[in-house]
Amino acid sequence: MRNAHGCETDTAAADRITAKEPPAAGNCLFCGAQLRVTFVDLGMSPLCESYVSREHLDRMEPFYPLHAYICDKCLLVQLESFVSPEEIFSEYAYFSSYSESWVEHMRIYADEITRRLSLDNTSFVVEVGSNDGYLLQHFVGKGIPVLGIEPAGNIADVATGRGIPTLNRFFGEKTAAELAAGGRHADLIAGANVLAQVPDVNDFVRGLRLLLAPGGTVTIEFPHLMRLIEGNQFDTIYHEHFSYFSFLTAEMIFAAHGLTVYDVEELPTHGGSLRVYARRTEAPRPAVEGRVREMRDREEAAGLTRLEFYASFSGHVEETKRKVLEFLIDVKRRGKTIAGYGAPGKGNTLLNYCGIRTDFIDYTVDRNPYKQGKYLPGTHIPIQHPDRIRETRPDYLMILPWNFKDEIMRQNSFIREWGGTFVVPIPELRTFS
Repeated sequence: MRNAHGCETDTAAADRITAKEPPAAGNCLFCGAQLRVTFVDLGMSPLCESYVSREHLDRMEPFYPLHAYICDKCLLVQLESFVSPEEIFSEYAYFSSYSESWVEHMRIYADEITRRLSLDNTSFVVEVGSNDGYLLQHFVGKGIPVLGIEPAGNIADVATGRGIPTLNRFFGEKTAAELAAGGRHADLIAGANVLAQVPDVNDFVRGLRLLLAPGGTVTIEFPHLMRLIEGNQFDTIYHEHFSYFSFLTAEMIFAAHGLTVYDVEELPTHGGSLRVYARRTEAPRPAVEGRVREMRDREEAAGLTRLEFYASFSGHVEETKRKVLEFLIDVKRRGKTIAGYGAPGKGNTLLNYCGIRTDFIDYTVDRNPYKQGKYLPGTHIPIQHPDRIRETRPDYLMILPWNFKDEIMRQNSFIREWGGTFVVPIPELRTFS
C-alpha cells in the first residue's frame, strides 16, 4: 500500500487499520509503525490544562515527556500518550467563548457554510468537540437543528445551559454508530481544533464517515503543520494535542477511512490553520476543487514529503529559548516588572520548557473565571483577574496566547498610560511599545 507521500506503508499496518486495532505504545497513531525519529524534544512537562489550586501547591505534580516524533512511514507528527483521554478531557479549563475574535470567526463560518450547503430547518448539524456552544449558537439562531458532542462535563453543562443540545461523550465510532442507528445522520459535521486532541485518529475519522449523511459534508479545522514549522510555533505542542497534521497526512488519513477531501481553505487562526471539506468517497459530488491539488503541490515543494525537512526544527526551538531567557534576564536586571497575559496551554509549554517561573513573571491574568485564583501547572505562576494589570502597572506584559495578540493589545492598550510594553515570544520575541 502506497500512501499520499509516495512512501510504502507495510501490509501489517494496512491490516491493523482495517481491523480497527489500537496502536501499541511507541507506535504511530495512524499506521502503527514504530516511532524512531524525533521531531522536537521539549523535556518534561505537566498537563497544560491541569491548573493548580492553592491548597494543592505543595503536592507532587506529575510531569511527562513532551517528546514529539515523526513517523518515518506516514510522516504523522505525534506525541506518545501517557495519560488517558478521560483524565485530560473529562473536566477542562478552556472555554472558547472567552475569545471574542474566535467567536466572530465561527459566526462568519456558520454564515458561509449555511449558504454553501443550503442548510435550513430540515438539516442536521453536529459539532464534535463542541465546547461551550461558541459555534452551534449561530446555527441555533438560524433555526437549524444541532447537536454538540463534548467530553468535558463542566463545559457541556455550560453549553446545555445556553440552549445548545449537547451530548457529554467522547466522539468516535461507537458514539457515531449509536446516533446513526437512531437515524441521526448529519448533513454537516464540523470540528475546529479537535483533530489534534484525538488519541485514536482512526476511530475518530471512522466515526465521521459513519455519522455523515450520504450527501453530507465534514469540515475540520486544524493548525497547519507547515505553518507550525515555518512560524516556530513549538508552544502549540502539549500533551493534550496528540497529533500535528500536514494537509497531505490529513488527506491520507481521511482517504483510508472512506472520506475524500474535496476542498481546503487556509485560515489565519492559531498561527495558520487549514479547513478541509470532505465527503463520502462514493458520493459523486462535490467535485474535488483545484485548491486541493494546489495545496498538495505546495507542501511537496516545501519539502513536507521528505524527512530531512523536519530535521532543523529542534535547533530553531532551542535558539528561541535562549533569546527569551536573555530578554527576561536583562529586564529583571534593570529592575523592571513583567506580568503575563493569558493562561493558555501553549503558554504552559513555553514557560515550562524555558524554566520561567515567578522569578521572571510576577503573575498572569485570564478572563476565564474558572482559571482565576489558580496557578499555572509546573511553574506555579498565579492566575489573577485582568484588573490586576491596572493595579500593579507592570513595565512589560507578555502575551502568552500570541495567536490573539491583536485582540489582547486592543483590550489592554491602556498600559501605554505608564509606558508599558507588550511582549510577544513567538515566532520570534518582539516588543510593541
